[in-house]
Amino acid sequence: MVRTNNGIVIVRAPLRISLGGGGTDLKSYYEKRGGFWISGAINYYIYVTVHETFDDDLIIKYSKMEKVQRVGEIQNDIIRETLKHHGIVKSLEVTSIANIPSGTGLGSSGTFGVALSKALYALKREQASTLELADEATRLQADVLKRPIGLQDQYIAAYGGITAFEVDKKGNVKVIPLKIDRATMHRLEDNLLMFFTGYSRSADTILKEQNDKSKKSDTDMIANLDFMKQLGYESKEALESGNLVRFGELMDVHWERKKERSGGMTNPTIDKWYQAARKSGAIGGKLIGAGGGGFLMFYTENPDTLRKAMAAEGLEEVRFKFDYDGAKVIVNE
Repeated sequence: MVRTNNGIVIVRAPLRISLGGGGTDLKSYYEKRGGFWISGAINYYIYVTVHETFDDDLIIKYSKMEKVQRVGEIQNDIIRETLKHHGIVKSLEVTSIANIPSGTGLGSSGTFGVALSKALYALKREQASTLELADEATRLQADVLKRPIGLQDQYIAAYGGITAFEVDKKGNVKVIPLKIDRATMHRLEDNLLMFFTGYSRSADTILKEQNDKSKKSDTDMIANLDFMKQLGYESKEALESGNLVRFGELMDVHWERKKERSGGMTNPTIDKWYQAARKSGAIGGKLIGAGGGGFLMFYTENPDTLRKAMAAEGLEEVRFKFDYDGAKVIVNE
């Protein structure tokens, strides 16, 4: 690396909520049937700072701190493999912070990978397209690290917005920004409520179960994901037509079928909260992400009533708006 006076870059990339078709973005499914899903980037972010130093060591700061002499010694596997990919060998400090904890279903690992890649391209004064960023972060985690991940998290972190993605059997992704009018968008932000369950979990176990069954062409799993994909198309139609009640109803159908994919998808406490929400005006809802914990999200036409009911259950609301920037360099000096 050539040392310059311009050695600090800060990138932010948005976390996401899943709005339809989730699960069909795993290769084990889409290489057989093709996939379709809708994601919404939200205004909660992972920030990555990369800084050239005058110390030969590599300094890594996230929930832990590492100081190592060689890239191969880095314990954080995403950072290690991304630095290797970019040819970084020394004299760099990498810092990551997030305003939502990891393991809560909002796609933090994929978002982090996209943000780090974008930061390193900016540091090296190189250009990478949005598609290249999403693809690179996916390949490093899926192919190099062998994680059972899909495409959703990386692609929405890179692109932002409320966006549909269609992938063919060969892995070619088509990006489809949804055509939602301003009034519908405001109603969606007002009436789509998210509550933290207090449960954090790794998605890998649940995703591995789905991945393994899809690889083996398990009849029930493939049928379930075919149904999810169709719900994704119906959700797109509902959102673009402004029929948000229908969108909420589809969320409820989605959740009932999603629970069939794994015994670890929910638990009695989460089910109790879900039923309390339905009795308090939620038209539909689901756990965001692979399942097992994180955030419960509901669509309701009576947001204040639902807020009071969830507060009575001890659940904290996390209010959000949609992000339309995707991964973005905010400092480059």
